[in-house]
Amino acid sequence: MKYFRILILAAASFYLLSCADDGVADVEVPSEMEEPQDQDVEEEENDNDGQNDDEVMLSQVNAFPNLSFSQPLDLQSPNDDSNRIYIAEKQGTIKVFDNNPEASTTETFLDLGSISTDSEQGLLGFAFHPNFNSNGFFYIYYTPVSSVARVCRFRISESDSGLADPSSETLLLEIPQPETNHNGGQLAFGPDGYLYIAVGDGGGAGDTDGNAQNRTNLLGNILRIDVDNIQGDLNYSIPADNPFVDEPDLRSEIFAYGFRNPWRMSFDTQTDKLWVGDVGQNKIEEIDIIELGGNYGWNFYEGTECFSGDCNDSGLIDPIFEYQQSSGDRSITGGYVYRGTENPSIIGKYIYGDFVSGRIWALDEDGSTNRQLAETGLGIVSFGTDADQELYFCAFDGNIYKFEEN
Repeated sequence: MKYFRILILAAASFYLLSCADDGVADVEVPSEMEEPQDQDVEEEENDNDGQNDDEVMLSQVNAFPNLSFSQPLDLQSPNDDSNRIYIAEKQGTIKVFDNNPEASTTETFLDLGSISTDSEQGLLGFAFHPNFNSNGFFYIYYTPVSSVARVCRFRISESDSGLADPSSETLLLEIPQPETNHNGGQLAFGPDGYLYIAVGDGGGAGDTDGNAQNRTNLLGNILRIDVDNIQGDLNYSIPADNPFVDEPDLRSEIFAYGFRNPWRMSFDTQTDKLWVGDVGQNKIEEIDIIELGGNYGWNFYEGTECFSGDCNDSGLIDPIFEYQQSSGDRSITGGYVYRGTENPSIIGKYIYGDFVSGRIWALDEDGSTNRQLAETGLGIVSFGTDADQELYFCAFDGNIYKFEEN
């Protein structure tokens, strides 16, 4: 097999989502990674090799070979019939281009200017309002300074409907960030029309402040807010069925809690289930299906393994799937249940990857069967879909990839 070299300079500093920034890991991310040109499945000894009895053979291809991005972190497409793709770059810009493999130019849809990009910080995620086509609203999660994460609403420009109005920023939430890692950052609108927000535990090693189990703050949670209605002095309201809405000492924005760093999450467009990839400390990476009011265990548990002194698992929700950190698999990148048509062999499978190893897998919806799809050698930062539900992934080499069946 031939190999070529890809320089991933940012990988060492952005050991995104894994435990290197905790100061406790003894793993060193190399500044150069070898990427195999032949991207078919390779079998090897590993805790997350999965079952290979009915192995799916896919190849990755550069979806837009004439384009390149600076540390792309998120890919989204609005439901507006424009057939355009939007890419969030870590330093604070959103680029937009036509969904065409021959595309050779991008426009800057939004530029936030100077923001904090320390460690895992930056422009971490964004989402279009379900009615973007009529109201022009979209929402972003970013770190204006290292001590704060901000969730804001923007709208498109009145003079150019293809670009955002940078002066239209409306603050929804400011979340204190004790450290510069474990910020979370994914935004997603649910089938109920509410905005879901993934927030990490505040960083550092082991969540020593107990943020993920402390429902009086917003850290270590999946939040849910109603952005279409205003409540009191807020620029949003609290859904009436949020689990802690009647408990005045707790944050009513919380939908589920007990997460370390739920970096990427997505809704299955067919079943409406919310899937989350939660990055582990030093042992276990986990995939969760989110339930209203659910406690997902951190920092009592890392996956299904006891982490802190309190190992009573009563009332905790186990991951639907987990894997050990071994053979280079160290930092899960949550993905999507595939509902496109171009790759029929993975329809209905949850497709996810690992940022450090660059491997990609397909997990059955019930968690019973896990198959390796590709060994990319890339820093897989996030997955995203276009308007046709075709799946892409952003890599730290600056390219956007998709799959082809062999």
